[in-house]
Amino acid sequence: MLLHVRLSGWACWCLFSGVFSVFSLQQRLTVNLNGKWRLSNSNGSLLLPAQVPGCVHSALQQQGYITDPYFRFNDVSYRWIALDNWTYTTTFTLSAELSVKQKVLLVFDGVDTVGSVSLNGIAVGKTNNMFCRHDFSVKDLLKDGENVLQVGLLSPILYASEQRKAHTSYVVPPECPPGVQKGECHVNFIRKEQSSFSWDWGPSFPTMGLWKGVRLEAFDILQLVQVSSVPLYNDAFSQWRVQIELLIDAVQTARGQLTLSIPELDSEQTFQTHFNPGKTKSNFTILINTASQVKLWWPNGHGEQPFYRLTIRGFQDEFLIFSTESKVYFRTVELIQEPVVGSPGLSFYFRINGKPIFLKGSNWIPVHSFQDQVTPDVLKNLLQSAVDANMNALRVWGGGVYEQDLFYEICDELGIMVWQDFMFACAMYPTETDFIQTVREEVVQQVQRLKSHPSIIIWSGNNENEAALATDWFDIPASQRPKYIRDYVMLYVDNIKKLVQEEDQSRPFLVSSPTNGAESEQEGWVAENPYDPHYGDVHFYSYILDCWDWRTFPRTRFASEYGFQSWPSFSTLQPVSIKEDWSYGSNFTSHRQHHEDGNQQMILQTALHFHLPNATDPLKRFTDTLYITQVMQAQCVKTQTEFYRRSRSEIIEGKGHTMGALYWQLNDIWQAPSWSSIEFGGKWKMLHYFAQSFFAAVFPVAFEEDDTLVIYAISDLSRDLKLRAVVNVFSWTELDPVCTLNSSMLLVPGGSAVAVFKQPVASLLAGCGNCTRLTCLLTFQLEDDSSQQGPTNYHFLCSPKDAQGLRRPNITVKVEEKKTCFSVTLHSDSVAPFVWLDVGNIPGRFSSNGFLMVSRNRTVDFNAWRPTSVAELTASLTITSLRDIY
Repeated sequence: MLLHVRLSGWACWCLFSGVFSVFSLQQRLTVNLNGKWRLSNSNGSLLLPAQVPGCVHSALQQQGYITDPYFRFNDVSYRWIALDNWTYTTTFTLSAELSVKQKVLLVFDGVDTVGSVSLNGIAVGKTNNMFCRHDFSVKDLLKDGENVLQVGLLSPILYASEQRKAHTSYVVPPECPPGVQKGECHVNFIRKEQSSFSWDWGPSFPTMGLWKGVRLEAFDILQLVQVSSVPLYNDAFSQWRVQIELLIDAVQTARGQLTLSIPELDSEQTFQTHFNPGKTKSNFTILINTASQVKLWWPNGHGEQPFYRLTIRGFQDEFLIFSTESKVYFRTVELIQEPVVGSPGLSFYFRINGKPIFLKGSNWIPVHSFQDQVTPDVLKNLLQSAVDANMNALRVWGGGVYEQDLFYEICDELGIMVWQDFMFACAMYPTETDFIQTVREEVVQQVQRLKSHPSIIIWSGNNENEAALATDWFDIPASQRPKYIRDYVMLYVDNIKKLVQEEDQSRPFLVSSPTNGAESEQEGWVAENPYDPHYGDVHFYSYILDCWDWRTFPRTRFASEYGFQSWPSFSTLQPVSIKEDWSYGSNFTSHRQHHEDGNQQMILQTALHFHLPNATDPLKRFTDTLYITQVMQAQCVKTQTEFYRRSRSEIIEGKGHTMGALYWQLNDIWQAPSWSSIEFGGKWKMLHYFAQSFFAAVFPVAFEEDDTLVIYAISDLSRDLKLRAVVNVFSWTELDPVCTLNSSMLLVPGGSAVAVFKQPVASLLAGCGNCTRLTCLLTFQLEDDSSQQGPTNYHFLCSPKDAQGLRRPNITVKVEEKKTCFSVTLHSDSVAPFVWLDVGNIPGRFSSNGFLMVSRNRTVDFNAWRPTSVAELTASLTITSLRDIY
């Protein structure tokens, strides 16, 4: 009988992961209960088929009871769904093979959220945590023939409200989200996806359902519940060993023999063992005799992601009773917090396999309000998009969900490091015994499920809750602060941190993000200023200050959140809107904006450097506005990211050695304005195209200080380079450089940022004909003795709105079909900033977009995600540049 089981790992330095199979002679049986169930509401007025895994909203939509929940104002119109109670029902027939098994478990991998389970009319158990797996022993409740299984689900909104009312001793803030979010209250009193009650980038859809699989598991002797196997590296002996932990559920005392092996590394050991009745854990270790030959797992851009196969075979009386196989990845991870020469505070960076790694990436939020609609293709596209933009890290944010197994498996394969938050965000939480107990179960289960993955390099207890306490987000009276701090320490330190470190000593744990790390611990876990740039990680947002002025950004050790909003493309908004919605001041655009003053902030930031769209045609003015918000966002995040990347090798006024830049945020949960670089549906915004360049392994960055132009060469490579900066000065009116400047060849050590060019702007322009700040701009690149290294960058000497000579370009285009893609060749008769190619609702991706065109011709590729043609692409293609919008 083939049994699929999840393999998890834990240990001190390095991890692995994989799905394995168990072949058992004891005929362990699994009955899949997924598929069509029946769904009804509390008064029986609705009765419909429902798919499991799934949720109530998806079932109602699939059966035509509601239209697209994302259409226009349906997030408010469909509020009634989450205010009702719902019941899932299925029937199944007990097979003769299963009925004779000694033990039968009813297993729910995920119930969303507050449920009561009954089998044949008899109560089996209750659930109250979306993030927990539940199993119930049901052998005595099964009967021959037809069996009826029901799961009753309470309204999460009403449940959270009742839990809040029952908490009478003191307030646990916040009571409700800001009104602009159109959300529901008291989400911190229910253990489900926190953002499902609304967030500043997403709608309020408090889901209910059986969001993961349901099955029966039956066996006679034992079943393998959990396998954890993790390589540990001993520095003193330069030796790897693999620590393996088995969780076995035995019906009776079982004795036998285990053989553990990694054939590729010529390592095998045999153990005599026995298992007591019930669930028991046993630990085993195998030594790697060829440790020097072990191939290591590396983050994207730093090496490959090789794996080995581990087999575990169990015997009883010389008969094979099970055999498991999984992938094993070897790597080490350290979070280095130590004194910094020339600076107060401590460093904060990750060392993978002994190498300091600059984390480049973004933050991950839930992909969809309804998790059953998150397909493997969607996950693969988003994660490949991260890698294709030269990212090596993603932070799984603490207000969403612990992602499905496939997410982490893809991250393992692609070399994406994962900063994994626990699911607590922007709130205080109750600490009653029942709440703490369900959190403890949640933490243990999730760590056991996920700790095998080499991609996960850190656990973090929560999102922004230390900062919320320290900077008094919730107006807590001074006399009551000690109580909230005690609760904070009880939840995140005495429980979550302690449990994580018991289950997994293989990677670091941070109590919060942002945090001062070791310094926060010294200050009793809540630092006076968790945003102190001398320690830990920092979240920083400013929508009013000029984002082109790098002096506004904190020179922090690690930037784990920062960003700016933009609107998605018209082709993304069009399916969920109607004509009357297509203006920046419409009720629709106001409704979709869940961040206070967000639409106005985008316009104010944009107006600092760009003319605002002024077309007389309302639709063009709207689409131009969508475009210019993306230009603004891309330019702002580019400027800030470049500042962090060039700050990696220096200390200025005690600050610097920045070793991480994770902008907020990668993906969208619906079609709305947000901080994302990828729109709902997978379309890249201009920001994501920019990230391809500003996260490149070798990249030049320019900025001005005291009217002097400085260019840094940034390298993430392991090897040293000798590079020079080549600066081309262009007039806004000409496509040929006015002049070209070369710096001297300089050594750029691997993993560093080095100044390679420095010249006062006045003298630079004086040597280039009639150039002034208003009439000229710069492009620049890095070169070695034989070729260009990394992409070309640019620097504006004035705001584009002040540029003299910027003309509306006459861009013509030719589309041709190639073997695997389409080529799009542009011809321009003048300089064109922020050239944006859009093919409407034809899904796909350009090789480059949003670029500065300073040549007469440029060719980019388009990879379509569905069949199309030259004729369709040509008809759908629009080209917008900065001068076209006013």
